Amino acid sequence: MATTMDHQIVEDLKSAGIDYITSVPCKQLAGVIEVLEETPEIMHMPSNKEDEGMGLCAGAFMGGMKPCIVMQNTALGVVVNTLATLIQFYQIPLPMLISYRGEVGEPVACQVEMALHTKAILNQMHIPTYHFHKPEDSAELPGILEYCQMASKPVAILCDATFWRASA
Repeated sequence: MATTMDHQIVEDLKSAGIDYITSVPCKQLAGVIEVLEETPEIMHMPSNKEDEGMGLCAGAFMGGMKPCIVMQNTALGVVVNTLATLIQFYQIPLPMLISYRGEVGEPVACQVEMALHTKAILNQMHIPTYHFHKPEDSAELPGILEYCQMASKPVAILCDATFWRASA
């Protein structure tokens, strides 16, 4: 069931002009995905894999839309090539709303390993990264989305288990 935070995130995306979103299923982001399905102003296209989703976002951008991808950090390793050779090379402004699995409060042990590498990978790729721990951190989202468009760069918005639990 979608929370107030899920609705606020989608409203911020919509207000920033985001009109195309692809997502890969994620328990923590299920509420956001549910709200997207009910938002006619945003075309929501579910994707099988994150690298496929980035290709869809690139196509949407080339077609004049403002895309966003909703994904888990556990797939970050899979998308490194697509991020570098497609999204960054063609200067596509792509907000990545990422559930940051494996941090404090994570109930699934196998998620921990990718959490240890997530920020290092993003840093190595020179992708601006923002980490939401508390519900009030989401007040930064409109500015982050504006920066993403202005800089023509991908940005990573990491939302950890503590953020989602406190937002419920």
